[in-house]
Amino acid sequence: MAGLVTSTRQQSPSNGNQISSSSRSLGGENDDTNCSAKLLDLEALNCPICCVPLTSNIFQCDNGHIACPTCCNKLRNKCPSCALPIGIIRCRAMERVIKAVIVPCPNSMSGCIKKFSYGNELTHEKECSFSRCYCPARNCNYTGSYKDLYSHFKTHNSERGYSYKFLFGEFAEVYFVLTEYTSVVMRENEAGLLFVVQCFSEPYGVYVTVSCIAPSADEIGEFSCFISTTAVNYSIPHNIMTFKSPKVMKIRKLSSETPEKDFFLVPSFFFPGRQALKLRICISKLEQE
Repeated sequence: MAGLVTSTRQQSPSNGNQISSSSRSLGGENDDTNCSAKLLDLEALNCPICCVPLTSNIFQCDNGHIACPTCCNKLRNKCPSCALPIGIIRCRAMERVIKAVIVPCPNSMSGCIKKFSYGNELTHEKECSFSRCYCPARNCNYTGSYKDLYSHFKTHNSERGYSYKFLFGEFAEVYFVLTEYTSVVMRENEAGLLFVVQCFSEPYGVYVTVSCIAPSADEIGEFSCFISTTAVNYSIPHNIMTFKSPKVMKIRKLSSETPEKDFFLVPSFFFPGRQALKLRICISKLEQE
């Protein structure tokens, strides 16, 4: 059950789901006695319908039930608790509470010192350089910041498919044995960034993707990618296929699902009866604006 506990002194945040709100004066401007409040259940700050953290523009019906804008639209402005209209009247009091509750980054234990109004920390987490990344090596459960992960990955250098090295702006050849593995890892020689090339076999060909193992932090930069492959049967007209991705995706964990966008499709007739695929890949670093 959610509740508020007041104290006569400002206290430091404690572990768990207790978050201190902004301090305020009890007796007016000249009263130097401050108090703080601790919210014992952060779920009380979530939308009661979708359970997503409330941020701004919180709405209420005449009975005081609240909802986020997304739920108001989905419910066609009809309160699910009492059927009264909802989506017009703002709940200003709850909006003030949300702004007053300050929470640390979810990666604070890893070193991030930034703090945010409740709900906004989730947006930051995607871009936080301390976000945990998962090792792309097969059967490895290691997780850590992208810098720690890059140091850890050196232990996999002797494994097949994990020893490729390259320089930005230069071509590197990658060889896939599709019956043995579906991903290889390329390490950039100077910056040490890890890029994963994945192949997804489908009845009509192979989907190829290139991703950077890292959070979407500005300090890492942005990259483009150019891929080419040559048909096994040289009698095929236009036997070279190429693909250019203007922006390489950054991911923190590999996915085994066939991609729906940003992929290079190599048709089956390019390597009939073969279970191997050779690619030429050039990854370039984009200029920062």
